[in-house]
Amino acid sequence: MNELRVVIADDHHVFRMGLHKLLDSVPGISVVGEAADTAATVAAVVEHDPDVAIIDLHMPGGGGVEATEQIRRAEVRARVLVLTMHADHAMVRQAIRAGARGYLLKDAEPDEIIRAVHAVHANQAILDSAVADRMFAALADTNPANPFPQLTEREFDILARMAAGQSNPAIAARLGISPKTVQNHVSNVLLKLGVEDRAQAVARARDANVHRPT
Repeated sequence: MNELRVVIADDHHVFRMGLHKLLDSVPGISVVGEAADTAATVAAVVEHDPDVAIIDLHMPGGGGVEATEQIRRAEVRARVLVLTMHADHAMVRQAIRAGARGYLLKDAEPDEIIRAVHAVHANQAILDSAVADRMFAALADTNPANPFPQLTEREFDILARMAAGQSNPAIAARLGISPKTVQNHVSNVLLKLGVEDRAQAVARARDANVHRPT
């Protein structure tokens, strides 16, 4: 029986080591490569030709969604299992649209991760139960006030204004706060959404149909 070959992509070395050790302990699974950024992830998948690529979404160089898109375009056999801490439905949609076959949170039990690897290898769609619950709740709400509950009301307002194309000085003038305060809020938004820059935050907001203020 051929071994199930896996590449692990995560920019946190300790987490990557732990996952490597877990998977190597499973008969029939072999970790053949690791990566810590987007470019290295794609290169590792092309070089090692794994059956499954386990990818975190928040990595330097573009992130896991970008890596997943590049892997799909490379037309390799690897199927992508996203393993991340981000549970909001907008990020899930982006990952699935990019080509991910599974989406699991990092607090999943070891047995869940192993089952997900096998399922994705078998071309089965896997969605973390906590993520599924949040997506059902979002779909059931016909007028969601805030699709990003991790953001404060002020942070969400600023994100919506960013999505509307407003600059930091314009936002500051509109809200009656200093540009420095706006920049601090923007930094918090990027951190909480798990994105690297303003453009990615705006893309997330627009994908979630965030209301554009006037």
